[in-house]
Amino acid sequence: MKLDRYDLKILEILSRDGRITKSKLAEAINLSVSPCWERVRRLEKAGIIEGYSARINSHALVKRTPVWVQIELKQHNAESFACFEALVHDTPEVTECVAVGGGVDYLLRVEADSVDAYQRLIDEWLTSDAGIERYFTYIVTKAVKRPAPGLEQGDFLPS
Repeated sequence: MKLDRYDLKILEILSRDGRITKSKLAEAINLSVSPCWERVRRLEKAGIIEGYSARINSHALVKRTPVWVQIELKQHNAESFACFEALVHDTPEVTECVAVGGGVDYLLRVEADSVDAYQRLIDEWLTSDAGIERYFTYIVTKAVKRPAPGLEQGDFLPS
């Protein structure tokens, strides 16, 4: 599916404000309501817009300690990666994980009840057969910029 500047602008606006009204969206991209809404429906039908969501302030519900962790594995083979990734999927405290190239293998965002709870989780991982060679912990002191809901880390919309 080829996207034009109107489609890209729709995606940009909806990624920031999924609750925008049809008329305000049409006005923002300089189209009338009907053609604008047809474009939105076409983007939904094509699977480009997968859904709409709300960003929940988890700290308002439960105070959590956000931690970023760099993980380097002992072995670099498919079995080791699969084993570690299965562990990550089975750990609810891990809210984000990406595999990266360079000096480490993974970057993880962990939302723990406390620094102590985070360290107990890491200690458990180290004594398991997860294959962790070394890890580096970064305690988050403040959030400067968060991704918009619906966008994956690293996604961007060209202008």
